[in-house]
Amino acid sequence: MKTYLITGGAGFIGSTLGERLLKEGNKIIVLDNFNDYYDVELKERNARDLEKYDNCKIYRGDIRNLSDAEKVFLENEIDYVMHLAAMAGVRPSIDNPVLYQEVNGLGTQNILEMARKYDVKKLALASSSSVYGNCKEIPFREDMIVDFAISPYAATKKANEVMAHVYHHLFGMSIVMLRFFTVYGPKQRPDLAINKFTKMMRNNEEITMFGDGSTFRDYTYADDIVDGICRAFNYLDNHEHVYEIINLGSNNPISLKDMITIIGEELGIEPRIKQLPMQPGDVDRTYADITKAKQLLGYEPKMPFREGIRRFIDWERQA
Repeated sequence: MKTYLITGGAGFIGSTLGERLLKEGNKIIVLDNFNDYYDVELKERNARDLEKYDNCKIYRGDIRNLSDAEKVFLENEIDYVMHLAAMAGVRPSIDNPVLYQEVNGLGTQNILEMARKYDVKKLALASSSSVYGNCKEIPFREDMIVDFAISPYAATKKANEVMAHVYHHLFGMSIVMLRFFTVYGPKQRPDLAINKFTKMMRNNEEITMFGDGSTFRDYTYADDIVDGICRAFNYLDNHEHVYEIINLGSNNPISLKDMITIIGEELGIEPRIKQLPMQPGDVDRTYADITKAKQLLGYEPKMPFREGIRRFIDWERQA
């Protein structure tokens, strides 16, 4: 039995990962501050689901507080860290960039520092497709220059990749940075488009579409992302002193207009659309080249977009 620390483990991706690890017979430790960025009860529900398992321990703490992070490392023998805790969202980061720097910057360094101090050598950290900004060439490859962020959120994620490399270089830590591409599925955060649009259509509300609908995203189902994370830990088990940046996406981008149409078709509702100008900080497109993930991890996303939407809608109806 292995012990995994999952920061942000009461959130969407973290709780999905935690449940899989627990079902496979592992022990998980969750560190989460249960903040009110969205409805706290959703995180509490995720935590209750995890606590049904014997090998789950939950700490309520803030990664910005070094003492909160140290308590977790001091009280547990940790084999792996999956660092997911962060302030998420591109548009909110424009309104409060200092908060994003504190949580995503200082918070991440606190986790790296505690891993160094307590000799935890195998870490995976969540990065983001947002680091690519508006790169002109597609699909996005990990070796592209990503020095031109267009939001504070993206800048913090790029900075985390750089700081993680410092810890790898100086302290012999093996680290995989996973660039997630627009994750969706059951338990998705309510502020994200698929969740939000589904609820709005059900309530016969107008859908706000920023731009002409031609922008596109590489939507990736949560189970495929979790499979990629687990494969990243297998990779760390079999390689020493490594640092890798790896895209986890679907390699199948969907336009905003098509995404709205597919949700409407699966709900049996004709969407009512209100078109508005593009928002500052939003990228035009994301499109993952997953060649590296396939080669290093054996990663192979399996969920077709329409089927993923269908499963999300089935979950949302019961939530």
